[in-house]
Amino acid sequence: MATAASNSGRILVVDDQAANLRVVGVLLSRQGYEVIAASSGAEALQRYAETPPDLILLDMMMPGMDGFDVLAALREQGAPRVPVVFVTAAHDRDLLLRAFDAGVVDYVTKPFLPEELLARVAAHVGLKLTRDRLERVAREREELVNLVAHDLKNPLSSVLFASELLHSGLCKPERVPRYLQMIHESADDALGYIRHYLESQTGHRPHGANSDCAGLRETLDWLLQRYEMQLEARGIRVALATPPDGAMVAIDARVLRQVSENLVTNAMKYAPGCELLLAGRAGAPGYWQLVVADRGPGIAPERQRELFRPFVRLHDHGDPDDLSSGLGLSLAKQIIAKAGGELWYEPRKHGGSRFVIELPQAAASADC
Repeated sequence: MATAASNSGRILVVDDQAANLRVVGVLLSRQGYEVIAASSGAEALQRYAETPPDLILLDMMMPGMDGFDVLAALREQGAPRVPVVFVTAAHDRDLLLRAFDAGVVDYVTKPFLPEELLARVAAHVGLKLTRDRLERVAREREELVNLVAHDLKNPLSSVLFASELLHSGLCKPERVPRYLQMIHESADDALGYIRHYLESQTGHRPHGANSDCAGLRETLDWLLQRYEMQLEARGIRVALATPPDGAMVAIDARVLRQVSENLVTNAMKYAPGCELLLAGRAGAPGYWQLVVADRGPGIAPERQRELFRPFVRLHDHGDPDDLSSGLGLSLAKQIIAKAGGELWYEPRKHGGSRFVIELPQAAASADC
């Protein structure tokens, strides 16, 4: 018999015979598997709901709910794909074909050889765990592509805005250097975002790179300087309320700019011709807040619950030039949460929207 191995995987063993449960449970436990036992179909469904397994060893013939009934109940509940191996004393060919039609991936006949049972379990658990890993990698890659595509949109939009004005020949000569600077800085930001994502994937950080300290005053100044021309073009007046010197928060400065500029560009899109408030202020004890507030139409009460869901857009205006994917607020909330903070929305008295980013104060020892 195979010696104990460091296997991983959770196996739900279902059999109405206590002796069979005990024998199979001991055999699998010695091989390093986590075993969940159920002595009936109803109990199996309950155990599955409590802790979904990686494999089900299911007795085909049981009183009450048999193996086929359990499979049907799992399908009705919309249970995710989990391989099921029937354990049966039946050798009826039609019955076994029915089992495969029902979704069983394999079967073991009683009395079984321990080596055979372990080999089949190892094969199907290995395939299940490999599939889970591949699906997780695919999800992470998709999330990364969405994040990169969304966050490149803002700097590239700034490049397009400035280059179109220069190309039109209508901009004032004294503003040409500023537009050229905007193009250079926006392109540099875009490359910086790409570099940041590549580093996050490889785990490599340049020597001396700091990733947990940003100044609120510096962030607000950057927002005002970067979007000054675009805000002016949309008739938006900016009211700036800067925090005291030394208001530092525990997040990478580039990431904070990235999140806050999403809020500013939303205000430009949905509240043209209005006043925009950019503010830094004290939050809860040990926290600082960055506030972006406008006097636009605000968010309808019935839409506020959907604000931070992926692919939900604030307004259905159908602008063909709008590149919004509805990902910005969802991604921003996730990024702030990972930094130990919160992002929320508040309706403003007399109309408008207020978005608040609250982040923990940077440690006094942080080198900003």
